[in-house]
Amino acid sequence: MKLSLQGLSARHATARHGAADVLAGIGLDVAAGEQLAVIGPSGAGKTTLLEVLACARPPSAGALRVDGSDPWGLPARALQRLRGRLILLPQVPPLPPRQRVVTAVLAGRLPGWSLWTALRSLFYPVDIPAADAALEVFELGDKLFERVDRLSGGERQRVGLARALVAPAGLWLVDEPLSALDPVRAQRAVSALVSEAAARGVTLVATLHQVDAALAHFPRIVGLRDGRLAFDLPSADVTPELLARLYAQHEDELHGGAAPPHETPAAPAPVAMQCR
Repeated sequence: MKLSLQGLSARHATARHGAADVLAGIGLDVAAGEQLAVIGPSGAGKTTLLEVLACARPPSAGALRVDGSDPWGLPARALQRLRGRLILLPQVPPLPPRQRVVTAVLAGRLPGWSLWTALRSLFYPVDIPAADAALEVFELGDKLFERVDRLSGGERQRVGLARALVAPAGLWLVDEPLSALDPVRAQRAVSALVSEAAARGVTLVATLHQVDAALAHFPRIVGLRDGRLAFDLPSADVTPELLARLYAQHEDELHGGAAPPHETPAAPAPVAMQCR
């Protein structure tokens, strides 16, 4: 899917009427099948940008075109069909705790399923091999029938990424997919994500705190600061000086301070104690 932003501004989801824009005057073109990473300090507007691209939030000014169409000028059904052609993966995947992993992954197929197929898949997963193959890409094949609440935080994030691989989507919008992963798993996960998108001809826009992973795996880097476009360059042209300016007063994020040292473990089960 092709994206075009022209002087686009947008407000935060919880902003009151008349509040300042989180994004201001963004101009950006993304070709169909391109993969790019969006980096920048906390509060730069990265998540809001993804929500706008997902047609979940209308711009307050400027224009968004998705495959040449203005989403907010479409009839309701056409807008719904357009949303069905993309997938937005939030930083914390909305996975019901008692759900099996196979069912959570196959939820990526929902936009292409009838109501009957969706209900049937809750009781007997419709395409187990597809879910298994997607999980194997992110080294989770052994978790196929595990319950979601028995996974670590990093495993849940990778289940969310596997969901994209089964979705009937030409646009993947991924928000901070590595925040709960240790450095080694983070590098492998982002490499798999970019490789799969390129092989499928899918447009991928991902926000990342891990600058080293963005530079190593994405051919194009967009820097955001204070809701404005700081730079839009091939990764090879992003210099330490540019990064220093982008993360000024946020040097800890540039040098990995925002990343956890290890994968977030699942919450331990409560232990009942008896006194005699």
